[in-house]
Amino acid sequence: MAIAIRVHSTGAPEVMQLESMELAAPGPGEVCLEQTSIGVNPLDVSQRKGAVPIPLPSGLGLEGAGRVTAVGAGVSSVQVGDRVAYATGPLGAYASARLFPADRLVRLPDTLSNDAAAAVLFKGITAQYLLKTTGQVRPGSTVLVYGAAGALGQLLCAWARHLGAQVLGVVSKPASVARAEASGCHAVFVFDAQTLASQVAQATQGRKVDVVYDPIGRDTFAASLDCLRPRGLMVSFGATSGLPPAVEVGVLNAKGSLFLTRPSLAAHTASAEEYQSRARDVLDAVASGILTPQIWKSYALADAALAHADLEHGRSQGAIILNP
Repeated sequence: MAIAIRVHSTGAPEVMQLESMELAAPGPGEVCLEQTSIGVNPLDVSQRKGAVPIPLPSGLGLEGAGRVTAVGAGVSSVQVGDRVAYATGPLGAYASARLFPADRLVRLPDTLSNDAAAAVLFKGITAQYLLKTTGQVRPGSTVLVYGAAGALGQLLCAWARHLGAQVLGVVSKPASVARAEASGCHAVFVFDAQTLASQVAQATQGRKVDVVYDPIGRDTFAASLDCLRPRGLMVSFGATSGLPPAVEVGVLNAKGSLFLTRPSLAAHTASAEEYQSRARDVLDAVASGILTPQIWKSYALADAALAHADLEHGRSQGAIILNP
């Protein structure tokens, strides 16, 4: 018997219900995973609210860590007793135990705890593809990172600085500035749509930035475009304030032949090979000290609604995890 969070309708955090369920034996290519740590991410909130549609009823969550307790036919990559983690679908991470495809599991080194893995893998792979594939950040690049004091932003800033970039951070309130600076930002701005572009221009001697990483969406999109140099890249990958508005393609030309992309983790981990490669890069970055998992708070699985409320209302200062 396992317990899991299920949603039968979208809405406020209270739509999440803790239910008991029977687990079948793992099928071909599957394992049974006993979970000790579950990552909470903004995408979970968007799916619960209905902003990102999912079939209902459904589980929630795309990140977890634990121990393999049984394996199905044909599984050779992991064995019973292995500590493993994952950071993609299928949905259903908010559970004490679950079935999961073996080829999407990442074996954990002894030096990384289950809690730390659940705090860093999903966000770390996101940072990895955004920096190394989408933005192709290298020495001399200049990047602007929104949410620089948040769980993902801290990883993005630290890794971008390690890659040799000038890192400018954006936060929502003055209390977050010091945390963003500690994550690797060369300069940090409290968001004001009217002044951000001029602040960025001043910090870059008028050049502005090569890449903007904007997970906020509607409220920041226009200001983000104004922070880019000619032929700069706008990376819109989230929607915490709502989806960005539609863009007239002529606007991109008028603002300097800008590039615009809307990437997703799923498209950058579609094959098991690509997923495993990105996950290894994240674990290597943690092992070498480039990335440090920052757990702000742990909640019992039964208190997932409280965790969502803290994340949704901007109270978190790092990663949030659930412990069954």
